Amino acid sequence: MTNTTTDRVSQSSDCPSAQPNSIKEIHLRSAVIGTSTTIKRALPSKDKRMIGAWCFLDHAGPVQFAPHDGLDVGPHPHIGLQTFTWMIDGTVMHHDSVGSAQLIRPKQVNLMTAGHGISHTEVTPLSETELHSAQLWIALPEAHRHMAPKFEHYPELPTIEQDGAVFSVLVGEFLGVTSPVQVYSKLLGVDIEAADDVEVVLDLNPEFEYGLLAMEADAEINGHALTQDIMVVLEVGNKKMHLKMKKGTRVLLIGGEPFESEILLWWNFVARTTEEMEQARQQWIDHDARFGEIPSYQGKRLIAPEIPDQMRASK
Repeated sequence: MTNTTTDRVSQSSDCPSAQPNSIKEIHLRSAVIGTSTTIKRALPSKDKRMIGAWCFLDHAGPVQFAPHDGLDVGPHPHIGLQTFTWMIDGTVMHHDSVGSAQLIRPKQVNLMTAGHGISHTEVTPLSETELHSAQLWIALPEAHRHMAPKFEHYPELPTIEQDGAVFSVLVGEFLGVTSPVQVYSKLLGVDIEAADDVEVVLDLNPEFEYGLLAMEADAEINGHALTQDIMVVLEVGNKKMHLKMKKGTRVLLIGGEPFESEILLWWNFVARTTEEMEQARQQWIDHDARFGEIPSYQGKRLIAPEIPDQMRASK
């Protein structure tokens, strides 16, 4: 998906720090895309820009709609990041400027590495009538942010059934199982689905910061209520997490080592300087070869908004 909040640049150093073992609540912002799909944005927020290299998190749905009324996001560009889509219900067709064409189905991941530059579309098939997914962006570290763009599809992710829950390991290593998804920072992503009532203590990496998002029903983290209107953040230093979930609850757990540097995030770009943003924006406007074309899409490309005056380069 594309970032429709463009009136301010997200600078990763803007947020106050918290003490280890503390719990922070991030209140989600809601918007409607297409005709009926509600998204709730957890990252970036004014209180927390990033969790590890995770710099963007949208929860879409769950929603049902009439045929022909689904998602239709036209061509738009990305630089300096990976887009990560976890599909829970429904299907979406992905096309991009490196020639990829992939339908993502439930319990699958699409990973698009923008690197130096890529453009793509996301469209639900005309017969599709439901959508529930999480879309995240991963900031690429300095050593990889200018790499050649590529796309990878992961039709199966490893799962563990334990303590009444099903843990799908989306990124990184968890409970002795490692995801095949290729990322370039130390990260974790786990979908936790309660097959029964769950109460469990999970080991955490004290070098990671963590975020938890309730995607279906509510849960409890270390005695703190996790509702569908907030994300709970655990700062670096935590070694354990006490998780309580009722049957049918679904929670997304993300984590990672604090990112190596500050970033700038604006529209669909992750960069380090204002000049990089301005150059990418102009190249998109000029149909520069950097972002290629998607001839299979018959609609209009997304128009790059104006860069805000208060844009600041990261330090």
